[in-house]
Amino acid sequence: MTYQVPVDDIFAALKTAANLDARMAAGIYGDLDAATLRAVIEEAGKFGAEVLEPINREGDKHGCRLVDGKVVTPPGWNEAYKAFTEAGWSALPCPPEYGGQGLPEIAQMAVGEVWNSSNMAFGVGPLLTQGAIHALMISGSDELKSTYLPRMVSGEWTGTMNLTEPHAGSDLGELRSKAVPQGDGTYRIFGTKIFISYGEHEMSDNIVHLVLARLPDAPQGTRGISLFLVPKYLVNADGSRGARNDVVCAGLEHKLGIHGSPTCVMKYGEQDGAIGWLVGTENRGLNTMFIMMNQARLAVGVQGVAVAERATQRAEAYARERRQGSALGGQPGVMVPIIEHADIRRSLLTMKALTHAARMLCYATAGEIDAAHAATDPAAKQMAEMRAALLTPVAKSFSTDIAVEVASIGVQIHGGMGFIEETGAAQHLRDARILPIYEGTNGIQAMDLVGRKLPLAGGAVVKAYIEELGQGVAEIAGSNRPEFGTMAAKLQAAVGALGKATMWIGGKLQSNPEAAMASATPYLRLFGIAAGGVYLGRAAVAAARDGDGAKAATLARFFAENILTAAAGLAETVTGGGDVVLETTADKLGA
Repeated sequence: MTYQVPVDDIFAALKTAANLDARMAAGIYGDLDAATLRAVIEEAGKFGAEVLEPINREGDKHGCRLVDGKVVTPPGWNEAYKAFTEAGWSALPCPPEYGGQGLPEIAQMAVGEVWNSSNMAFGVGPLLTQGAIHALMISGSDELKSTYLPRMVSGEWTGTMNLTEPHAGSDLGELRSKAVPQGDGTYRIFGTKIFISYGEHEMSDNIVHLVLARLPDAPQGTRGISLFLVPKYLVNADGSRGARNDVVCAGLEHKLGIHGSPTCVMKYGEQDGAIGWLVGTENRGLNTMFIMMNQARLAVGVQGVAVAERATQRAEAYARERRQGSALGGQPGVMVPIIEHADIRRSLLTMKALTHAARMLCYATAGEIDAAHAATDPAAKQMAEMRAALLTPVAKSFSTDIAVEVASIGVQIHGGMGFIEETGAAQHLRDARILPIYEGTNGIQAMDLVGRKLPLAGGAVVKAYIEELGQGVAEIAGSNRPEFGTMAAKLQAAVGALGKATMWIGGKLQSNPEAAMASATPYLRLFGIAAGGVYLGRAAVAAARDGDGAKAATLARFFAENILTAAAGLAETVTGGGDVVLETTADKLGA
């Protein structure tokens, strides 16, 4: 079945979680109105269905090849990227002064969901380029901006980020790549980077690498890392493409999924050194790179939503077509579509509810980013920035965790055919599996949430957010709608459990930080389901008010009565399950 952009679900998330109507009324989005935003998303859906999805299977089947140092992308990839840039999609969220359209983060997240639902391996490339553009906008010199941004915004040139090295993994403090100053404002870069998505390809005329490396006299650890712009091709004084830089792709990774995306081993300085330029200030490169990474983390969360959405659409279509078994109480020997069986409906409801809850979390985070960008009052700007910082690890981790779960359920609904590649269900599961790993594993996100984000403003940020969730529960309870079942009570219990677990974590951060970290992952899951459940409930209230709330009520009630019931157990795990983790040494894990 062909991908269908879920415009109504996206708008429900924008209105409920991102406060679209109120923020539009307040002028945060300038002259952008809801009708224009809807038209943009619908047009993106057409492009995804007509251009990107048809080459998705080819990308998975053929993958990428390294031939004489050049990466050959799958059939149709180059043509699709050309169509993508010619249609202006690469410029959508970029600053107008460099040729962009200046649309807000919510628009970028919405069309990003479309690209990744229709073809996640393709969607990785624009995601990284947008992050590189954002990092250069924040920290690049005027000369770097004028030289590189117009062509990156147009899509003529793409961008990457180069962090990981073979020996270091996620521990960036152990990076060994070096940068040698040349005395003329340039640096010679030497080192090897791994897991570099779209590090080499022929889809664009140039590739702009953002590379972490150390200066000769840099301090040890993360405080001694600088960021450099290293182009695949140097740029002449007149802006034309110049000589090839000393950077090569030494190999392609053989991956579980996203085969159409080239994941490269990049070598810098195999000859005289790759020429690069400092971005920002010396030894502060990680600060700038985190700008790019934080944006990428939310975008990866949206990738999770996207894959879950596509897996759900495929599973539902199959369940409506596949006939097997008789209905209970029905005519013997007459097979019915498997969607008539209660267990299949339960599975589909789980897929839909988890997907939409994750969407709500991601769009809520995007809305806070937009509010921070638009704020003129320093206090309001800081509050929005801190709210976005709090929600980012939750949006990234919860959405990518559920992507794997939802894709796995999709395979199960297909039965034996789900294990057969031709149905497409297996690809969603394989593609989704990278999402909880890259841009910071979800374990790292959980520790970031607990160790860095909960203490923001002395805990005032998370306290205010949980209070806001409680207000949402009161609104849902006050609606007194019989079709909501026990939703309000379940939500109240879940938000209460989140509050108690948060207080416990806060106390442990002061007295025994390691205990807090041992409980970080179940705490993040608790945070995700509590917040997602409230957003679904609020969306159900709004839909009922508009007179068409059956679908929203069903999803919100199912989530509350079937998924939120885990909240009490998760809270118990947070407060009482970490001791055995701390007591279990590496030796005790042995045979």
